Amino acid sequence: MTVSLITGVGARGQVGEAVAHAIAQRGDVTLVVSRNASDVDERVSELRAAGARASGYACDLSNVQAVAELAARVTREHGGHLDNLVNLAGGFALSGPVAESDVALASRMWSINFLTAYLTTRALLPLLAAAQGSIVYFASESVLEGAKTKGQVGYASAKSAVVALMRSVADEGRPLNVRANALAPASIRTASNEAAMGSDVRYVEREEIAAAVAFLCSPASQAVTGQVIRLS
Repeated sequence: MTVSLITGVGARGQVGEAVAHAIAQRGDVTLVVSRNASDVDERVSELRAAGARASGYACDLSNVQAVAELAARVTREHGGHLDNLVNLAGGFALSGPVAESDVALASRMWSINFLTAYLTTRALLPLLAAAQGSIVYFASESVLEGAKTKGQVGYASAKSAVVALMRSVADEGRPLNVRANALAPASIRTASNEAAMGSDVRYVEREEIAAAVAFLCSPASQAVTGQVIRLS
């Protein structure tokens, strides 16, 4: 039985919803995590209504103690078994030109994008090592060569740190047969993005993201680790 945990599965219409359904549809026990308990309950109810085996956890993934408690619950409730971890939790905001940048906002970008991924990986890596599992991180096109990151110092630097984390985990995971990769998508079609940027933008579809995640969490990608995969 394959057990997959996905963070950032919150509001309806976002990427996490599509990823969770894609993972659940292939028969995985699907564990969804978000900060808001009502969002978690709603997503779990939808997954179960579709016939999935799903459980949810409300957790502040930027809090080390809360993440430790999450790991303890997953260990207890699923026999210490975890095959896949998808670090989707995060968010985007402009912090402004570097010399005028909003320090609090830049710090928040680090907290919700990097710290959440780091703490979750740190806490769950022993379970993934036992299962010889896979970890998927979410970077951004902002980390790619030639990307335009004006006004994005907080977000772009946090996503670059996520890539550094992924590479460290991939290197450390090779002897344990734990794989780690990162997706670097362009703008993703969500209701909030369309409201902010309009409908004429070239978007990556949520279903395309979900398919890439499903591949990286499958035996078909057994030889793939330490990679940043562009989606555009």
